[in-house]
Amino acid sequence: MKRWILWTICLSVGVCFVILLYLQARYAWSMMSIRREQFNENVFRSLDAASRDLERSETMAYLRDVVSIYADTLDTYSSSYSMDITMTGMKSFQRRIRNAYIYEREVLDEVILRVMYASSNQLFEDRINKDFLRQSIHRALRDNGITLPFHYRIYDTNGVEVFRCPDYETEGEEYSYSQTLFRSDPTTGMGVVCVHFPSLNRYVLEVANMIYLALLFTVILFVTFMITVYLVARQKKLSELKKDFISNMTHEFKTPISTISIAAQMMSDTNLPKSPETYERLGGVISSETKRLRYQVEKVLQMSLYEDGNMALKKQVLNANELIEGVVETFSLKVVQNGGEVNTRLDALNPNVEVDEMHFTNIIFNLMDNAVKYKKEDVPLTLEIATWNKGDDFCIQITDNGLGIRKDDLKRVFDKFYRVHTGNTHNVKGFGLGLAYVKKMVQLHSGTIKASSEFGKGTKFLIVLPIAKS
Repeated sequence: MKRWILWTICLSVGVCFVILLYLQARYAWSMMSIRREQFNENVFRSLDAASRDLERSETMAYLRDVVSIYADTLDTYSSSYSMDITMTGMKSFQRRIRNAYIYEREVLDEVILRVMYASSNQLFEDRINKDFLRQSIHRALRDNGITLPFHYRIYDTNGVEVFRCPDYETEGEEYSYSQTLFRSDPTTGMGVVCVHFPSLNRYVLEVANMIYLALLFTVILFVTFMITVYLVARQKKLSELKKDFISNMTHEFKTPISTISIAAQMMSDTNLPKSPETYERLGGVISSETKRLRYQVEKVLQMSLYEDGNMALKKQVLNANELIEGVVETFSLKVVQNGGEVNTRLDALNPNVEVDEMHFTNIIFNLMDNAVKYKKEDVPLTLEIATWNKGDDFCIQITDNGLGIRKDDLKRVFDKFYRVHTGNTHNVKGFGLGLAYVKKMVQLHSGTIKASSEFGKGTKFLIVLPIAKS
């Protein structure tokens, strides 16, 4: 599968997941808004009913007082109504009905006057029956399907708090419901009751619990999908790297094997005249190519041992400047043969580090060999090796003026099996293990390595190792 196809699929699925999350979030928000609106409507309806109950209770109290004054007269009229119409006559009956109606109107007028007089001359807080109001609010809320605990405060017409419930809590009071008390009275006799619900937010969020659960599973599904895509892409990359590794390994082994085979055939061919010099030269070729094969096999085995955790380092305190000079002396001939030069600037005053001699020299050798592999064909190679101390660290810098490395490749140069190609697949020999091996060894020596490069101008590797403690 091509990379752009994979990216297109990932992008499409990602967009679908984002849209799905957005729709679920919008649905959850709508459900919470609807529930809050229903709750608000039920609360206002309940408070209105409780306010009316309070007014009705006060009116009934005054009504009982007035009725008690006229109780005897009411009894007289009541007994008159029970008389038989046939005994008194129709006109007498109608007259009694009219008198009773006029009298009851007088009673009602008396109640209204008493209520208006009491409201204008009695303090607002004295008119409030706190227990009755609380019971009315509780009953009205329950009748409208609201069972949440609530708290309330009462204010007079001037906004002065005259009462609050004994178990009052401030949680949730930023969103309270207000209802006017004694709405039919003069302004001075009115008041306001404010009710709030501490658990209102939890009550509203309950309706979205299932939606939140769906959102959670959607996010988990999306993350799982992305991880799966990442693993597939990584596996694909690893497969390509291994394929490239096998191709390179085949090429690297094929050349020395062919050379050894040809040399062996020449030595066994009886038709060809052979002198001692010829045998010596052919033997040297076989020995050289055998060492080359052994070196490549050792490099693969070393990486395999490291991955299995079976590599043991024989560390000892050594002079790193001397080790580097030895590698440079051996390797400089190869650089000179390619028309280049090696410059050293070993300025470290304390070059003592605790390292494995073989692996340390291999690190320097691999970095120098890498510079030779990626040199410019038309420009002589200039290779510079410098050392210095920085605090308690020993620093090694290897700089070349080769092809350089692109930014995309620079991020992966230390990956196992990864090789920076220069056009022809096999124009740069190797398995893609050299720099991976270098990084692993530096890390095992408690050090760090960084690569910096500008494409077309060269590459720079910086190794930092801790100085050996005396």
